[in-house]
Amino acid sequence: MAHQIETHGNQAAALFARTDPWHRLGTTVAGQAFTAQDAMALGHLGGWRVRKVPLTAAEVGAEGATTMDVPGFATVRTNPFTGAPEALGVVGAGYTPLQNEEHADFLNTLVDASGAIFDTAGSLRGGRQVFVTMRLPQHLTVGGTDRVDLNIAALNSHDGTSAFRVLVTPVRVVCANTQHAALADHVSSWSIRHTRNAKAAVQAARDSLGLTFAYVEGFQSEAERLIDTATTDTQFFDLVADLFGVPEHDAPARVRHTHTRRQQTLARLWHDADTQTDIRGTAWGAYQAVAEYVDHYAPVRTRHDPATARAVRLLTTDEPARLKTRAWAALAPA
Repeated sequence: MAHQIETHGNQAAALFARTDPWHRLGTTVAGQAFTAQDAMALGHLGGWRVRKVPLTAAEVGAEGATTMDVPGFATVRTNPFTGAPEALGVVGAGYTPLQNEEHADFLNTLVDASGAIFDTAGSLRGGRQVFVTMRLPQHLTVGGTDRVDLNIAALNSHDGTSAFRVLVTPVRVVCANTQHAALADHVSSWSIRHTRNAKAAVQAARDSLGLTFAYVEGFQSEAERLIDTATTDTQFFDLVADLFGVPEHDAPARVRHTHTRRQQTLARLWHDADTQTDIRGTAWGAYQAVAEYVDHYAPVRTRHDPATARAVRLLTTDEPARLKTRAWAALAPA
């Protein structure tokens, strides 16, 4: 459970307004939208009071224990379920915690500016990572029929492993594929380091909301070009080979078996899946087949539910986005 939603008994540090790619990571609150305050209270994200505590070490010898100072600090929170202090990670002197309440206040401003609706909130890896997502009120329709919703995700870590990040993530409704495209001159994410200037940087990101809408416009323009571009079987499987590679003849059986299963799944998604209706044989369809594979079928190492593990990977790692960005770049007309 180390990489899944944080739980305590039958309680989960998560709140969800509907179901979409990463919404497997907790319980669903059907038909409801919620505020930042709801996220803090109902999602067990409030009152953590993340702080830095000097590190010490103890050496036990023949004459007893010797305690000494250690360079660096531990980040510590107040556990929302037990009230006890709990170490989250090790950070340097320049690290400044960004509280969950500040995380939510930032998003409150985006709600006021854009009309976005709070969608999900949760804590992963024992409080080391926190996420809040919102859904923008407008949506895109690619090719006149294919609906794409617009989401903003704000991700924070309390263990020093990553910056505070804000991401714009379109989601194709018919199959809940998350979209990632690197568009020239359009920014889809911001990263803010945990330093004394973090709050000022959050303000700068808040002021950059207009870049979000510029990215959305650029995304729709390129998506329309993709759906108008014919793609053959040969072109699709050349793309697959470029993205995932082809094993050598003497590769281990496990590697060859994984390759065969991947090819079969991608062939089915490309040729037969209902999610290809109205887009089959286009570059947009080729991209969606890859995105659907990455989001919903790619193998994961887990002792638990693979779909949940994929959702965690989608939300907290860069690999799914890298694959989709490469696919988009390969398919987009020059």
